[in-house]
Amino acid sequence: MSDVFPGLLNYWIAIVLMMVGFYIVIAQGNLIKKIVGLNIFQVAVFVFYISMGKVKGGTAPILGEGIDVYSNPLPHFLILTAIVVGVATTSLALALIVRINTSFGTIEEDEILELEHADDAKEETS
Repeated sequence: MSDVFPGLLNYWIAIVLMMVGFYIVIAQGNLIKKIVGLNIFQVAVFVFYISMGKVKGGTAPILGEGIDVYSNPLPHFLILTAIVVGVATTSLALALIVRINTSFGTIEEDEILELEHADDAKEETS
């Protein structure tokens, strides 16, 4: 049993990070904290995907003498692309949060909803 746990450590780390990120997204009302939670979740997916792509005893896919087992490089390349997309998505989300803060004066989700409901009530009465 002690041989199995170290081999699964990356998967346990990924699961814990996923749950932490998911909890932050669900539990927090601050929009910046939600973005941080999404980024933690995203890193967990990266760790999980890279862990699946590694083959025990495998080397880089370069032909050489005495090398029989190779690791697949495709997951690593896909994660590099996902990192670039994640950075772009995070920057867009932060830009939207700046715009929301300019419009509403807050980045707390419940306060934004209260301001929207107050504006809707004003429009209905006029």
